[in-house]
Amino acid sequence: MKWSKKGCVFSPGQFKTELSGMVYAQSPQALPIGNGVRVYFSTRTVDSSGKFLSHIAFADFSRDFKEVREISRGTVIPLGGLGDFDEHGIFPIHICKIDNKIFGYTTGWSRRRSVSADASIGLAVSRDGGRTFEKLGRGPVLTSSLYEPFLIGDAFVIRVGEVFHMWYICGKRWIESNTSDQPERVYKIAHAVSKDGISWAKEGNMIISDAIGPDECQALPSVLEYNGVFHMVFCFRDAVGFRSEAGRGYRLGYAYSTDLRTWKRADDALGLKLSGEGWDGQMMCYPHIFSLNGQVALLYNGNNFGREGFGLALLQSDINEHVKL
Repeated sequence: MKWSKKGCVFSPGQFKTELSGMVYAQSPQALPIGNGVRVYFSTRTVDSSGKFLSHIAFADFSRDFKEVREISRGTVIPLGGLGDFDEHGIFPIHICKIDNKIFGYTTGWSRRRSVSADASIGLAVSRDGGRTFEKLGRGPVLTSSLYEPFLIGDAFVIRVGEVFHMWYICGKRWIESNTSDQPERVYKIAHAVSKDGISWAKEGNMIISDAIGPDECQALPSVLEYNGVFHMVFCFRDAVGFRSEAGRGYRLGYAYSTDLRTWKRADDALGLKLSGEGWDGQMMCYPHIFSLNGQVALLYNGNNFGREGFGLALLQSDINEHVKL
């Protein structure tokens, strides 16, 4: 595919907001509203113990992404209370319009002792046009189970006909390495279906093949339908060494499908690579593919897991020309 990179369109360090101490702008998720685009993202603050807490905020852009019109004055959804699955952070959130409602599928994090954290997927609904969200309840709508024992997150939801489809990640194992001072997680992309978007049935299989071996970590699936073909962009990395070793950090992956369940991986067809230098010269991660002004667009994070903000790329070719059905 042929893309035109538009560079970093939002960096949290450029703006002074009421989000005190805001750093990072991770996992951008676009929602076209009126004559603009609202982009939700996860930012971080530091708690009294010196550890990060992830929160959801948004920035409103013009349709060409050249103007930032507004930044949310605070977080759009509160973190959970004592012992809740989202007590220590929400990252990421996926926003989707269902009929006249705006749903927000959250990934809630809670800290653990033997390993760093666990995660589950929650659901919140906005009744004010997406400015704030109210949780359906204190518990998750999708969480660990017999064969998916931990780290359920990164939901992406669309409705096709009368069926809701969710792609998400699930933890497979924790591994210990001499090169890391803490256990590292391995997670893969999976699929679930629902009749109402609330009660979900997991399909129990990993749908994306590994490109770099069994310890590949797959994250943030994002799906766009175009003329009967479903296109998924995600990110992947090595389980260990990804924080410090060149070539082991996140890069973008791609797969396509015509039935929403069987996916053919074709990373090279995506054609969106690291830049030679600059804000996305070392890492590309947390993508969101969507339609913008009749064109296929992609938001994504660059170096340092989104600490430097997020960027935009626009597709210059027909996305279906690059698949082999």
